[in-house]
Amino acid sequence: MPALRVAIIAGEASGDILAAGLMQALKKIYPKIEFYGVGGDLMIAEGLVSKAPMEQLSVMGLWEVLGRLRVLLKLRKQLIADFIKNPPDLFIGVDAPDFNLNIELALKEAGILTVHYVSPSVWAWKKKRIFKIKKAVDLLLTLFPFEQQHYRETQQNIAFVGHTLAELIPQQYDTQSFKRKLALAENAKVIALLPGSRSSETKYLLGVFLATAQLFHQHYPQVLFVLPAANQYRYDEIKLQLEQYPDLPVTLLLQQSRDALSACDAVLIASGTATLEAALLGKPMVVAYKMAAVTYAIYSRMISAKYISLPNLLAGELLVPELLQSQVTVDNLFAELEKALFDEQRRDYQCRQFKKIHRQLDMAASDRAAAAIQKLLKQAPPDPNC
Repeated sequence: MPALRVAIIAGEASGDILAAGLMQALKKIYPKIEFYGVGGDLMIAEGLVSKAPMEQLSVMGLWEVLGRLRVLLKLRKQLIADFIKNPPDLFIGVDAPDFNLNIELALKEAGILTVHYVSPSVWAWKKKRIFKIKKAVDLLLTLFPFEQQHYRETQQNIAFVGHTLAELIPQQYDTQSFKRKLALAENAKVIALLPGSRSSETKYLLGVFLATAQLFHQHYPQVLFVLPAANQYRYDEIKLQLEQYPDLPVTLLLQQSRDALSACDAVLIASGTATLEAALLGKPMVVAYKMAAVTYAIYSRMISAKYISLPNLLAGELLVPELLQSQVTVDNLFAELEKALFDEQRRDYQCRQFKKIHRQLDMAASDRAAAAIQKLLKQAPPDPNC
């Protein structure tokens, strides 16, 4: 039997994690499987032949995308041409819907099976995307139980698989051991700073996060900070900014975001998948997000969801504070972070709710996703060219 050839594209760190787990699970079913496309270090470690750096796709926001639009369109056009010229047995787009859905649409029209892993946020904004997704995607793999109801109108082929982070993160672990691993004092309170992995996120959040940490240090000099950088580029960028804060007791890490979250007692964090990781690790947090003023003016009129962070969406309540745009100030972040670290009643309630979320999502997601893909491949008609 010839090797199964899978084209797969992920656009950022969270997608790299999901895709790598799926690749591992698919290799158990199809030992001779081959992967090529675009991905990060974790996917490359699983055997991906990456045709472009994943960093090229890691951009968020209308204004920010415009700066890279020519490069993104050229890359997408080239990938579509390559995949149609040398068709894979299957294409998997991992998140990055603005980039991947157009690829999936072109490939499906060319007779190539398509899978999209992670539902776009149709429950929050741009609900009409469900019709494009129906045209472009043979199988949609969703992470959260509330998502399926939003596709009833199109009768989308969907498999709810849970979230791979819930299976990777143990429900019980020793925080102190991670403090030792990072050479942090075991008796110290530790705050993790996660301003995001995208360039646009660090542009708008890194400075205010560091200024908040500096103010916190002035009030609570015994508190330590840990700041993981998503890659070497971000590491160098953050290191340069840290020169403005020579007295701040912060440990800068290259990657190791899981270790940083595991070792901390509270988190100041950009909205995104990392908030789910923090919740699964049981960490009280303060969620912030800021973007270009023009982008926010457009997005804020389009968003219909009550909350923006995954812990709140999954809990169905304002479980963790969300500070957006003009609310993202040093004073506001300091006040909320102080509660996250020292308000024991609030911390206890959050942690109980986080455990419920963990149990809800721990479904062996990668294996379930791989099984759904195997079912799709078995149902597909044979290729007349083979």
